[in-house]
Amino acid sequence: MKHFKIALLAIALIASYSNINAQDENHPWSLNFGTNFIDVVTDSDKSSGYFGSYDIGGNNVNVLPYLSSASLGRYLGKGFILELAADVNRIDKPWGNSGDVTFFGLDLNIKYDLNNAFGDTGWWNPYLYGGVGENWVGSDTGIGFNFGAGMNFWFNDTWGINFMSGYKKVNTDTSFDMYQHKLGVVWKFGKSDTDGDGVRDKDDKCPTLAGPAENDGCPDMDADNDGIEDCCDACPDVPGLAEFDGCPDTDGDGIPDSEDLCPEEKGEVKTNGCPDSDGDGVADKDDACPDVAGPATNAGCPFKDTDGDGVLDIVDKCVDVKGPAENDGCPVVEDVMEAIKALARTVYFETGKSTFTDETYGRLDAMFNIMKDFPDAKFHVEGHADNTGSEAINDRLSTARANAVRDYLVSKGLNGANFTAQGYGEKQPIDTNDTASGRANNRRVEIKLAEQQ
Repeated sequence: MKHFKIALLAIALIASYSNINAQDENHPWSLNFGTNFIDVVTDSDKSSGYFGSYDIGGNNVNVLPYLSSASLGRYLGKGFILELAADVNRIDKPWGNSGDVTFFGLDLNIKYDLNNAFGDTGWWNPYLYGGVGENWVGSDTGIGFNFGAGMNFWFNDTWGINFMSGYKKVNTDTSFDMYQHKLGVVWKFGKSDTDGDGVRDKDDKCPTLAGPAENDGCPDMDADNDGIEDCCDACPDVPGLAEFDGCPDTDGDGIPDSEDLCPEEKGEVKTNGCPDSDGDGVADKDDACPDVAGPATNAGCPFKDTDGDGVLDIVDKCVDVKGPAENDGCPVVEDVMEAIKALARTVYFETGKSTFTDETYGRLDAMFNIMKDFPDAKFHVEGHADNTGSEAINDRLSTARANAVRDYLVSKGLNGANFTAQGYGEKQPIDTNDTASGRANNRRVEIKLAEQQ
């Protein structure tokens, strides 16, 4: 054991002077050859531990000083290696038969490079392994399995020293356990320079095209004559600019054609290379008003204010009629009541009837045009008479005239539910009934807001 520990220390010191990579895509194959020694597990081994009872002079430890172990490995990717391993040695039959017999094992193992999980250490790569194989002990044979760990110490890119140690279960006619340890030389090889230009594939920017090392393994080629060699040109067939890795910017707006939605028109980054004449952030090709700034939510056009009341149409509930913002752009009905009342006072009827005179229709129509802008307002129509005639007749006539005004406005399109009508006869005069002019003033129609009646 003392000599064994010294050998391991020497391997570590030698390997510390290297900065090499483990077996990988650039060196997919490995060949390992060396020596092995095996220790059949006895009861004393089990009680004293894995490395606890080696007795080279005893009858359960065998070492062959010559080449007695070899393996061939193939890198699969992501740290996994498939290995075919062969070992030969001499062994005392563990079931008590005197005399040594030949032991031969042929195993198929999967190895996992721990560098793949913890990061590349360069000169040193530990690994785990496990597998199954056929074992021959003299004339007895049987399938067994094994697992363990090992490590490679690399002198350079291809050569290193290997040490591994593991447990092997041997299933012959009488199965037994043993520990097996190997020490050898490992050589990794394969196509690490595909194009043969002397630059390893992992450092070669053109691994399938031969080129000098000073050109990172790429040939001196510039198919589009843009001054950027094909090895570094993202668009090798189209002349371009170095700032865009050899790709063109046809309109010269600083946006490469591959990202430019308008490659032949100068534009801006915010509009993906397309022009924006009014600077509103909406590209001309998508702007319904390319010469007038407007928000993207309105297709690049400014919001309209049809009635000029300062409330944009998008929020104006009365687009064609001016009104204050606090009333959503609609006029306030109180503001027009004086005009309605004035028109109502000019409504005239045929004498003793509820039919309108000819000139009255135009006044009623004017009244309708005002009221239609207030679809939610509620109005009360009042009919009044002078004291000519009996009170009963005046009551009926004033009521008929109030109803006539309401019915006309509703017939034009106003909501009948918003109107009430009532006649008051001669009960509410506003002037004297002793004169003709006073009686004329008392014969009237009044319109009020329902809540003001």
